Amino acid sequence: MSTDTPLPMLGGLSAAEFLRDHWQRKPLLIRGAFPDFQCPLAPDELAGLACEENIEARLVEERGPKGPWQVSHGPFSDATFARLPERDWTLLVQAVDHYVPEVAALLEHFTFLPRWRLDDVMISYAPPGGSVGPHVDQYDVFLLQGQGTRRWQLGGQVSDEAPILAGIDLRILERFEVEADQDWVLEPGDMLYLPPAWAHHGVSQSDDCLTLSVGFRAPSADEAITSYADYLGEQLPASRRYADAGMAPPADPAELDDAAVARMRQLILDTLDDPAQLAQWFGRVMTQPKYADQLVPTETPTEAEELVTALQEGEQLVRSPGSRFAWRALDETRATLFADGDGVVCALPLARTLASDAPLNAALLAFPEAPALLAALRDAGSLAWTDEFEE
Repeated sequence: MSTDTPLPMLGGLSAAEFLRDHWQRKPLLIRGAFPDFQCPLAPDELAGLACEENIEARLVEERGPKGPWQVSHGPFSDATFARLPERDWTLLVQAVDHYVPEVAALLEHFTFLPRWRLDDVMISYAPPGGSVGPHVDQYDVFLLQGQGTRRWQLGGQVSDEAPILAGIDLRILERFEVEADQDWVLEPGDMLYLPPAWAHHGVSQSDDCLTLSVGFRAPSADEAITSYADYLGEQLPASRRYADAGMAPPADPAELDDAAVARMRQLILDTLDDPAQLAQWFGRVMTQPKYADQLVPTETPTEAEELVTALQEGEQLVRSPGSRFAWRALDETRATLFADGDGVVCALPLARTLASDAPLNAALLAFPEAPALLAALRDAGSLAWTDEFEE
């Protein structure tokens, strides 16, 4: 599809127009982004997920037993939900797309953005009055109303120094002023896009309010610097060190002079200034699974010959829920395939296919390196057979 094609889910804007005028710049309200939308799961099903081990869930109570804006972390029990009042609380469940295929399917509507930028789909449930307070996030998000109605009020961009309430596990702003004409009630199928650092406040207006939040990952500068330094440090030889051959005699042996600082600076710059290494690190960090235990490696190694036979007999592989793939060309024929935080060099068309939503069937066997690569990806938990996925 052309980037100039109008997209109903963007209110008739093309992908190019949205990225030019709104992405990371200003909010966009889209009425009827998903006409006749039916939420992929019911409130009871969301509560069931929040009761399971290894699923990240939070309960936010505006007036909790231990004080205002109490935050509890799952897994929860039936007794937890039984004690809750009829209003003014919110259940948040992260990465629902990892567990509900129908929720994961929603992400295919967002292919006008890089796949590796997607983080997860969080779903919130709230009875009337439920909210998490006026707050600010540091990532892009599309807020799709799934069921019931929610009122959204926006307060404009806020700085890093904006005061927030202390002592609670939420970034609730101490001061929040609604901007003119930035106050809407969203109904099922309506969607609101918010850039990072935009103050917002969403309050449930009805029973059984479900909101789906499609979030995008963006490492902070401190996270990126630390991660890249660790990546480079694992590869640098011990002999690469500070050196000062040919230096002039010091005027004061205790002084850390400008020449010494300049030599240290140059060592660091020379080490960091490697675009090829940066790309290899970036691909790995942006495809890391959201949760360390999300992927389940196979107990026994996959035999490439058996994999080939299975594909030839009509079986298909699928990408595991929560797996992340990307690719970067090395030249006209070869590329690095990034999969769940790792990278492997292979034929460029093979990398592109594996990182797409294309079927993973016997057609892949046209590439001689495919059997070994597919077996390795299955052993790592990034791929599974269709029947294993359905289980």
